Amino acid sequence: MSQSADFTLCELAIVAAAEAWRGNGEVIASGIGVAPRIAAGLAKLTHSPDLLLTDGEAYLVEEPVPLGPRGDHHTGFAGWMPYARMFECLWRGNRHSMTTPTQIDRWGQSNLSCIGDFRKPKTQILGPRGFPGNSINHANSMFAPAHSPRVFVEGEVDMVGSAGYNPARWIAGVRRDYVDLRIIVTDLCVMDFGAPEHAIRVASLHPGVSFEQVQAATGFPLLKAGDMRVTPAPSAAQLEIIRRLDPHDLRAAVIRGNPPGVRKPA
Repeated sequence: MSQSADFTLCELAIVAAAEAWRGNGEVIASGIGVAPRIAAGLAKLTHSPDLLLTDGEAYLVEEPVPLGPRGDHHTGFAGWMPYARMFECLWRGNRHSMTTPTQIDRWGQSNLSCIGDFRKPKTQILGPRGFPGNSINHANSMFAPAHSPRVFVEGEVDMVGSAGYNPARWIAGVRRDYVDLRIIVTDLCVMDFGAPEHAIRVASLHPGVSFEQVQAATGFPLLKAGDMRVTPAPSAAQLEIIRRLDPHDLRAAVIRGNPPGVRKPA
């Protein structure tokens, strides 16, 4: 597959995020947020045709729904997927969601609720929403458009909204193998949980980024994957699909400044 020399950092991250669903089979791919949603659609239209997508309301769709105003685009519905049916799939593990938490810690626990003490927070956010149940019922990945120690925090997140691999949070005798965290895509790198005891490791560095830069932007120690590489650039075909799924370029606002995909050496 030929690579393109003209792509943004967000487009690079979208292609990396789409890899989260490779080989998943027939599961619902839920991309929460602009970049994850485009990534789910890209995965469906390239390497993972068995994925199921929703229109974000009450229907399953075979063709990803473009973001923003759709003009004369007509969505073809393939099935009914109301809220109750979504939960039937969720509880059986037939879903892989990619979310954008406010905070993530070394155990993969995430926070979408508040910053600061829960009893008197500095900032109130959305609340846990579906994080608790989702995190113990199906596979989960994450997207972080601004990699920094404020996102990847030292110690625990301020409010543990989703389960992770922290042994201190698990009651004796409870099965922990229901937690299935896959990858984290950021504006600096791709990370996974493939190190011993599910420790977070850097799987690939985006072009022009060093491991030392990633570590400096992270509040806890990281490991390098044995085969750590450079995140692959998008192909021309992938970029064409991305631009078709996001005709109004909403992705340009995902990463601050909409920088190019290849950083210049410092």
